[in-house]
Amino acid sequence: MEHPARTLTARLLASRSLPRTDPQVRRALVDESFRAELETRLGAVGLQLIDNPYAEHVAVALADDVHEPVFGAGREYAASNIGLTRDQIALLVIIWALIVLPKRERQVNRQKLIDDGQHDMFGQEAPLPHGEEVAGSLSEASLLADFAPVLGHKTYVQGKLLSRLAQLGFIERRGGLIFEGPLLDVLLDYRLLADRIIHGTLGEVLAQAGHPPADPDTPPPDDADEGL
Repeated sequence: MEHPARTLTARLLASRSLPRTDPQVRRALVDESFRAELETRLGAVGLQLIDNPYAEHVAVALADDVHEPVFGAGREYAASNIGLTRDQIALLVIIWALIVLPKRERQVNRQKLIDDGQHDMFGQEAPLPHGEEVAGSLSEASLLADFAPVLGHKTYVQGKLLSRLAQLGFIERRGGLIFEGPLLDVLLDYRLLADRIIHGTLGEVLAQAGHPPADPDTPPPDDADEGL
């Protein structure tokens, strides 16, 4: 019989991300000994489990101490360790701001995307919502109208930028809309980016394009079990 921790390690390496609802992932999030064994197996090959309780997926990434040995020799490392160009990174951060910031506000308030407006006195006791019930979508046409002129042109943004972000799992494109992909929230650090976007230059850029970022005043997640 295959050992569950070994199986989950292999699945994470093969898939790069798995949903939190996956039975083996759920076990890793609540069973300390199983989680420790999983992290030991990942650590042996220079990886770590990335678990953000507000994200719908978990993922694997390089451990901090191997970033330089693995990517330090590449010229692109200063900008991205997965080979993204500067304009791809810029568009990724814009999409993250437009999808994840409003989503986080809804999650903290236990408010679904479609809300009847009724006050729920037990709302803060409800499980942390995930997925499309709290994560909105973006109109691809609107995004192109607002940002394609500064990132190149429409065909370039569609063919070179959005297609690459979709290929990597940061976004999903369906029916002219852009949705959160499995890696968008789990791999981009909310604690680091949120304040820089809300109070920085990108916040002004988004506001000028008609997309003022939400100001959720969100406390950072402290307990991974909250997202189960």
